[in-house]
Amino acid sequence: MPGIDECLAGAMSISGARSASLVDWSSGLALGSLGECPTGDHETAAAETTDLVRAAVESQTFTGAEDRRSPLQDVIVTAGRSYHLICFIDTVFDSRLVLHLWLDRAQGNLAAARYRLQALAEELVLG
Repeated sequence: MPGIDECLAGAMSISGARSASLVDWSSGLALGSLGECPTGDHETAAAETTDLVRAAVESQTFTGAEDRRSPLQDVIVTAGRSYHLICFIDTVFDSRLVLHLWLDRAQGNLAAARYRLQALAEELVLG
């Protein structure tokens, strides 16, 4: 079972990956990052990822009463030449973590990347 470093390395091995970060969206801090960064600064990217995640989590549209039994799994943002995949991580302790992958559209496969990122999030061991 991989820890943070192995999880991020696994995310970076996804075809088309440009960066991967583990973000605590309760604080807005990156717990770990690999690769280049869309903003040039991983901490800024973590803070902006946090803003997006909070907006999705607090939205009645995305987490209405009937969906509360099945919380958000991921958020996908499509940009001109890239995708941003944000995968929620279930933890045994009270933590709010997401795995953020910046993926090049021309080199990556969104479906395959999403599947692999979810598998990495499920395997992640924090401790």
